[in-house]
Amino acid sequence: MEITCYRDLEISREARHLPASTYNLAITLLSRCPTRHLFVPIRSMQYMAIVDHEEFVFIDGERKCWVDIAWRNFERQARDALDQPVAYDAVYYRENMAAVMKRLQSEFPAALQMLVNKTVLEGPARIIHFPARH
Repeated sequence: MEITCYRDLEISREARHLPASTYNLAITLLSRCPTRHLFVPIRSMQYMAIVDHEEFVFIDGERKCWVDIAWRNFERQARDALDQPVAYDAVYYRENMAAVMKRLQSEFPAALQMLVNKTVLEGPARIIHFPARH
């Protein structure tokens, strides 16, 4: 699938934290994709999330290819353990997105979980060694 996305001018930005379980699940699913983008339909909201290693963008089904909200600048290296939340910036490209953002906090993880339930794992597991932090 290929989607060209456009952005209006940034209206506002706020610092937030994403639960570790949500961030880790999104990145795990992204790593299993043959492409560099993960498309996550959020059917309950008629939104599409597009996940890559730099940002998660959210597109309203009515506005098709216009980004409403982007989650950017993930500070994944700032956490000491994988179960700690990840700080990020929520960037708003439309007015009055507070209600949408609130719903995304619960609907996006649910949509990710639906993808996990549909995903068939192929190939052997790998162990990743992380260097110790000093």
